[in-house]
Amino acid sequence: MSDKPPSLPFVIRAARISDIEQITELLNLPGFRHGTLRLPYQTVETTRKRFEAANPRTVSLVAELDGRIVGDAGLMPYEGRRSHAASVGMGVHDDFCGRGIGSALLSALLETADNWLNLRRVELTVFTDNEPAIRLYERLGFVKEGQFADFAFRDGRYVDAYSMARIRR
Repeated sequence: MSDKPPSLPFVIRAARISDIEQITELLNLPGFRHGTLRLPYQTVETTRKRFEAANPRTVSLVAELDGRIVGDAGLMPYEGRRSHAASVGMGVHDDFCGRGIGSALLSALLETADNWLNLRRVELTVFTDNEPAIRLYERLGFVKEGQFADFAFRDGRYVDAYSMARIRR
């Protein structure tokens, strides 16, 4: 018998302005925030401004389960001489980790990068202690390119992060 939680019947779809309140709740969860650079107590208005100010080329997705947002992900393409590349940011609701939501979100972003945006390079930064995320990224073709010492201040101390990328050849 596997100790892995069962997969869930969630839907991956484009984020909508009507999702802002639920996305804000997600961003404020302790586990979700722990893997990001976000500060606690993000307001709905801050989330709305970020959503409205996003580059039109940004792909913003959510995972929805029974009308509830349980995952959030974005693909942010660069411009100019880096127009072949984009960065990824994502997270999953604290209560739904390990059930395939992160994998589905990232797979949808990579499919968009490859088959719709013709991106060659997708990159991300991940804290070195976020082993589940690192395993997911490696499983989907990302490799560690470097390590940032004292990358961010989190929970009263400095933590390191890896720079990772997936290059489509």
